[in-house]
Amino acid sequence: MAVTPDSPVSEEVSLTEGVGEVLRAATSRAVTEVSLRQFTGGASKQVYAVDARDETGASLCAVLRRDPPGHGDADRMRAEAACLRAAAAAGVPVPAVLAAADTAPGIDAPYLLMNMVEGESIPRKLHRDPEFAPVRERLAGDLGRVLGLIHRTPLDTLDLLDDQDPLEAIEQIYRDLDEPRPTVEMGLRWLREHRPPPRRKALVHGDFRIGNFLITPDGVRAVLDWELAHRGDPVEDLGWLCVRAWRFGASAPVGGLGTREQLLDGYAQTTGFRPTAAELHWWEAFGTLKWLVLSRFQAERHLSGEERSVELAAIGRRVCESEYDLLAVLGLFDESVAVPTPFEPMVTVHDRPELTEILDLVAETLTEEIAPTLTAEQQRQRFLLRICVNLLGTASRELHAGPAATDEVTVLLGELGCDSETELAERLRAESLSYSDKEIRRVVSLAVLSRLQVANPRYLK
Repeated sequence: MAVTPDSPVSEEVSLTEGVGEVLRAATSRAVTEVSLRQFTGGASKQVYAVDARDETGASLCAVLRRDPPGHGDADRMRAEAACLRAAAAAGVPVPAVLAAADTAPGIDAPYLLMNMVEGESIPRKLHRDPEFAPVRERLAGDLGRVLGLIHRTPLDTLDLLDDQDPLEAIEQIYRDLDEPRPTVEMGLRWLREHRPPPRRKALVHGDFRIGNFLITPDGVRAVLDWELAHRGDPVEDLGWLCVRAWRFGASAPVGGLGTREQLLDGYAQTTGFRPTAAELHWWEAFGTLKWLVLSRFQAERHLSGEERSVELAAIGRRVCESEYDLLAVLGLFDESVAVPTPFEPMVTVHDRPELTEILDLVAETLTEEIAPTLTAEQQRQRFLLRICVNLLGTASRELHAGPAATDEVTVLLGELGCDSETELAERLRAESLSYSDKEIRRVVSLAVLSRLQVANPRYLK
């Protein structure tokens, strides 16, 4: 995942020393000063910026990726290093691997040490900053050309990569969550019924999206984060790049940067073949369902008690965004539905400010009075503060909405002979109901829209 700089590492002296030793061995230079700065926003890896100097005073900049100590996956890290080396040999812009191993003193986990590449990955800057205007209109084609290079990478050194069927893999993750959802069941059935013939297997990046590559005004400088790479259908990467979640609020379908036609044009220039619109649509639908399931999977880490986290908790409330996107990309969202008018507030013995007013006031105070006091070095605190403010807004909107939407969904489910959305999902899975039925589309659309109006009403604009 993409990351943003945070505060300096203060107590991990042994890690600093260990990185210094690895850097000395990798560069054959007498490294005399090493400092680390951890990044925030990574998913399963710990990522550090490495700033060092040699005996001449010359600067050495690198990036360390390691598994959390005690939770390492050496095979996966070896595969990531192999992908970077193979992709580099094929002409893909990637950071150069300086060192990689299952462990090292002080690092104490499988790791990768790479050279630092300059460039921007923050979506809003790529979408809006004037300095990227010259490259912005051609980026979709450039990304298609880069994907073509990735997919032409020889597989002879990549035996470590898995080649599991991606639809079966994501369905298994969903089943293991043991939370049947009508939208997922509808999506799975549509995907099985419309699956295109497979392409010849290639190196698939697995998370090729805005945020995971570095851009300068000259173009794409580096493709990052290869931890999900595998062997599979190359069109998977193209579809993933088109998923709405990776547009970050911009309207253009390819990462908020360009058109699908530009993407396919660039891809064809590198590979000599052009996937069909139907193939790209199927893989975009698959990617949307995949992100829905993975979002719910991430939230489960908090909900199960495994990892208490306000960030993961917030993700749980955003699953409805992907539900909405999935219904939309499949053409199954019922545009006629509308969220019921909220009930009037109940009479209460409590004084004002009312509960919703309290939540709104706290959110306003955090945003307007506390957030501006945080320094640039307090990126993590700023990030968490934004999440807390968003959750307060969700709570306020849910209290204001009352039970009207839940009551209407319950009535519509009853007309279908179902007590709950779970029962509807189970009947869709058993194929005793048709996912294209008008009344099913209506109740599922209403449930998703009601959740979205509370969780993130701006998503509908």
